[in-house]
Amino acid sequence: MMKEISISSKERYQLIDITGEIENLVVESGVREGIVFVFAPHSTAGILLTENEENLKEDWLELFEKLVSGLNPEGEQAPYGAGFKHNLIDDNADSHLLSGLLGQERVLLIENGNLIRGTWQQIFLAEFDGPRRRKVIVKILKG
Repeated sequence: MMKEISISSKERYQLIDITGEIENLVVESGVREGIVFVFAPHSTAGILLTENEENLKEDWLELFEKLVSGLNPEGEQAPYGAGFKHNLIDDNADSHLLSGLLGQERVLLIENGNLIRGTWQQIFLAEFDGPRRRKVIVKILKG
């Protein structure tokens, strides 16, 4: 079974919990044992497994920003991705780099008809170039 989830982001960097939609698709599929492949077909978004706790989500977003920020020629903190060559074309090099570092896919297991995840693990679409309309493709394979 393969389905597509449609998601709208509201911020440039945002974590959107899609766990419920994925779990519903597992139930809908009727697969008792297998795998779930979650894929964001975008070069400026990714898939993240983490806890859905507000402070931790803010920590993630701050980490993402720190990874791609730097200093401008005057030695002051520069905005997202300042100085990256791709910004001469499209001004979103930071989004591409973060997506590549995080990855656009995750594979999870299904056992006894349930999605296996850690106690605090939720599945997030990580938006790095919003606001945008995004899609996540979910492929469920029987094991």
